[in-house]
Amino acid sequence: MSYTNPPSNPTQGLKRPRNETGNKVTVVLGAQWGDEGKGKVVDLLATESDLVCRCQGGNNAGHTVVVEGKEYDFHLLPSGIINPKSICNGVVIHLPGLFEEAENNEKKGLKGWEKRLIVSDRAHLAMIPYDPTSINKGLHLFCFYLSTVFDFHQVVDGIQETQRQATEGKIIGTTKKGIGPTYASKASRTGLRVCDLLGDFKEFSTKFKNLVKQYQSMYSSLTVDTESQLKKLKYGERLRPMVRDGVYYMYEALHGPPKKILVEGANAALLDIDFGTYPFVTSSNCTVGGACTGLGIPPLNIGEVYGVSKAYTTRVGIGAFPTEQLNVTGELLQTRGHEVGVTTGRKRRCGWLDLVILRYAHMINGFTAIALTKLDILDVLDEIKVGVAYKINGKRIPHFPADMELLHKVEVEYETFPGWKSDTSAARKWNNLPQKAQNYIRFVENHIGVPIKWVGVGKSRECMIQMF
Repeated sequence: MSYTNPPSNPTQGLKRPRNETGNKVTVVLGAQWGDEGKGKVVDLLATESDLVCRCQGGNNAGHTVVVEGKEYDFHLLPSGIINPKSICNGVVIHLPGLFEEAENNEKKGLKGWEKRLIVSDRAHLAMIPYDPTSINKGLHLFCFYLSTVFDFHQVVDGIQETQRQATEGKIIGTTKKGIGPTYASKASRTGLRVCDLLGDFKEFSTKFKNLVKQYQSMYSSLTVDTESQLKKLKYGERLRPMVRDGVYYMYEALHGPPKKILVEGANAALLDIDFGTYPFVTSSNCTVGGACTGLGIPPLNIGEVYGVSKAYTTRVGIGAFPTEQLNVTGELLQTRGHEVGVTTGRKRRCGWLDLVILRYAHMINGFTAIALTKLDILDVLDEIKVGVAYKINGKRIPHFPADMELLHKVEVEYETFPGWKSDTSAARKWNNLPQKAQNYIRFVENHIGVPIKWVGVGKSRECMIQMF
């Protein structure tokens, strides 16, 4: 296979790196069950970044970013793409969804996104139009697309949920975007990659048909128009100019001239396939290790790790939620916070801030700082509670349970704070916040043992109060 711009000679620059220690990357991760406002933090940091990398997940994730009064919704496109000088990495991609998303955001003012995309040849297939003349213009959007979500993956996702309901009486509550089946194809070593698409299309077609047959043997109700699907995939020549060897690209970014590199995680710690509330999780590693495996970044090059948390807690879908408030407080948080899933359109379940899960997320990720978002949603409350510990049979437990049945049974121990009962949305400095709001923030910070670097009091990037 050949590229318009082939990768550099593998022996060049590897004997003695130009940057001995390498550039450090800054990683932004969700610290709860997702929807914490990661996109806003990434957008804020992207204005000063040379390279913005998305490291995992797919269009099951949803990020809302508001810039100059315009609200953008991203699922596959990384949040940093608003910055006209950006680069990004690492998702599973559904092609029709990508183009639809781009077109919707173009109507809102997003321009030139297709000129800032780079795809790894190791990606499990991605087809995006690209302007090769833009590669040296400022920053770029660098995308490792680790797997392609075919239409039939989405159908299989729905079939699996129906089967769970019939056999177990319950579902996982997936977004039905085909993410699980896509990662399953990758793990079973039957997935298709960009290098397959850019090679012999006849051979690629055979592999695609075999993949379809594999799923049809497992799900008798699955019907796939393979010829129609293959016609959609004839994007090889359009894709070829944007393909790079992702490993060398990342290596050169890390060891070349000083660069500010930003990594954007999707989903969140409690949705991680290994460390989340399994089985009600996503299918990828959305903790800090996903930055290494998704982008080929050595652990040595991980620098700042920022966790993002709301000032309360939300969750979409099924699964244990110890601090959930099935009452007027939960309804108020849902209404004031406009808590509706960007991807699914489902109402988010709402509850008090849970410091047990934040401490747990910190154990896994080693956060160097926290962004606490949506503080303003709490402005009208007379009192505010914070979950500080779990109890079973009246006794504190020292850990976050792996057993979801046990997590359903925990009793939450709360600390109660008086509400500040004043509007914080206009605050732009720490001193602008009411004393009671400051006390709440300092308690959270001290309890989890991680400094809070930003406090969000609104939708736009201007509403992020930087503490240090």
